[in-house]
Amino acid sequence: MASKKYSVTLQKMIDDHSFSVMYTPRDPKEIEISMQEVNRPGLVFTGYDDYFDPGRVQFLGLTEIEYLRGLSDELRHERLDFYLSHKPVVCVITRSLELPDEFMPLAQKYEVPVVTTKEATSAVMSTIISFLGVQLAPRITQHGVLVEVYGEGVLIIGDSGVGKSETALELIKRGHRLIADDAVEIRKVSSRTLVGSAPDNIRHFIEVRGVGIINAQRIFGMGSVKLTEKIDMVVELEPWDSSKAYERLGLDEQYTQILGIDIPSHVVPVHPGRNLSVIIEAAAMNNRQHKLGYNAARELLNGLGMEE
Repeated sequence: MASKKYSVTLQKMIDDHSFSVMYTPRDPKEIEISMQEVNRPGLVFTGYDDYFDPGRVQFLGLTEIEYLRGLSDELRHERLDFYLSHKPVVCVITRSLELPDEFMPLAQKYEVPVVTTKEATSAVMSTIISFLGVQLAPRITQHGVLVEVYGEGVLIIGDSGVGKSETALELIKRGHRLIADDAVEIRKVSSRTLVGSAPDNIRHFIEVRGVGIINAQRIFGMGSVKLTEKIDMVVELEPWDSSKAYERLGLDEQYTQILGIDIPSHVVPVHPGRNLSVIIEAAAMNNRQHKLGYNAARELLNGLGMEE
């Protein structure tokens, strides 16, 4: 089955990066960008368009503009007409550069949106590449809670009613931060990185059984919430099963696969008397140590002369 394609509106790109609009053929909210790749059209100005994709955001900086100015009036018009006739999704003019006289009339002729920014070309390209990487990333919605604990993004999952939200509430009280409760939007922003966030309409809210809906930001302050966080670890809460052998040493790491990426995971049994928030804090710190190459279980076994 083909993967779903996502898009972002030109209006959002303009708003998020404070671009100035020079021309759009219609409302920028109706113009969709669906490609993560971007382009500088130098080769197209020479007449070579074999691999040119008009769906890419186009960046015109000092190099492109000065090249065009160096052409004769007739040739410049011909090259710009050739370029804009491909109808690129949007042209971003960097450094607030002044365009050749022929540019805007041809952009209007072919209905090509043109925006401008004061930023240097490399800087704004890097920003837009990151922006598109997040906005157009493959994604899923996962039932669970996402919190930041000591800088680690911890996704807490488990059956409904097992105590995910209550555990997150205790973690927030202990100074950690909430990203999402109940529904976590997870995006694959690179081949090794997942980023989680909350849907706009439920952001900062937590459902606590017996109490109802609370707004974590209003109760605990701005420092208790965060918009997005990388997912570093998965903790699955489940009711204690006395017949099940739970991991006690942590020698062999377990993983949960999300969008094709393996994330370190732990199954934590829920039992009266167990402080889940403290356990998750310890798991988060231990996960960070693992990333730095330290494994407490292996050190203990080595000290006991029980190396594998």
